[in-house]
Amino acid sequence: MHCPFCQHDDTRVIDTRVVEEGMAIRRRRECGQCGERFNTYESADLKMPTLIKSNGRREAFEERKLRTSFERAVQKRPVTGEQIDAAVHSIMHRLLRHTDREIASRQLGILVMDELKKIDQVAYVRFASVYRKFQDVEEFREEIARLERDLPGLAEGQLPLLGDAAKS
Repeated sequence: MHCPFCQHDDTRVIDTRVVEEGMAIRRRRECGQCGERFNTYESADLKMPTLIKSNGRREAFEERKLRTSFERAVQKRPVTGEQIDAAVHSIMHRLLRHTDREIASRQLGILVMDELKKIDQVAYVRFASVYRKFQDVEEFREEIARLERDLPGLAEGQLPLLGDAAKS
């Protein structure tokens, strides 16, 4: 590695530590020429698939946008940051295992709905209403009926979607 101060090509590692919860390695280096010390970071360079938008445009995957989608859907719901982190991590892991280098944004939306369905039913319906572009109340009812049919039990900590009124 070249020294960033004098451009000498002989630097040595004097300390190595695992950082970022095991996702990177920090190396403390020293230049053999000028004696300056500096840090380098090493992490896996994983290639996420390119998203193909509904209009055919291609766009690089951005974790920030995925996380924002979750945060909007769960706003004012009893969902923890750890649950959001786990859902985002799960989707990213699935995308990394995806064999194609491109994925339709529609498929990504389905992955998001699958994760939201596990953590909060109201957040799931919120996201689905935007994602599927519900046009009227009947489409909401159909989605809620499908959700109740597919998920008879509530996930731990979830509040009922329709409250006790749905049971009477």
